[in-house]
Amino acid sequence: MLQVNDKISIPLREFSFRYSRSSGPGGQNVNKLNTKVQLRWNVLASEHLPDDVKERFHKKYSRRITGAGELVIFSQRFRDQGRNVGDALNKLREMILSVATAPKKRKPRKVSRRAKQRRLDQKRRQSEKKRRRQGLD
Repeated sequence: MLQVNDKISIPLREFSFRYSRSSGPGGQNVNKLNTKVQLRWNVLASEHLPDDVKERFHKKYSRRITGAGELVIFSQRFRDQGRNVGDALNKLREMILSVATAPKKRKPRKVSRRAKQRRLDQKRRQSEKKRRRQGLD
C-alpha cells in the first residue's frame, strides 16, 4: 500500500514494475543485474485517487502521462532493485502530494487610496521631467 497522506492510499496492485539494466556505477553488477525500475500507473483508471486530485494531477503532469493514461516513472539512483522501487514510489508520493490540496482562491482586494495617489504622483513627476527636457519655442 502506498500511503500518500491520511486520506489517500493506493494499493500496490495498481502499479506495474519493469526492471532493466541500469547505467552508471555498479561495477560488474551493472552488466548482470536488472536494477533500473520503471513504474507504470494508470492514473485515469485509478479508483483510489479522488476525482479532483486526479484532475489536478493530470493537468500538472500531462507531459509525463502517455496517450493510454499511464504515468511512467524511472528510478536508477541506487545500486539495488529494492531501493529503486522505493525511490520510484517516493517520487510518485511527492507528485501526488503536490496536487493533493486544492489551491486557494485569490481574493481580489481594492486598491487603497494611498496607493492610487502614489501612482498618480509618480506619473505626474515623470510627465514633468519629460516636459522640462523639451526645448522652448
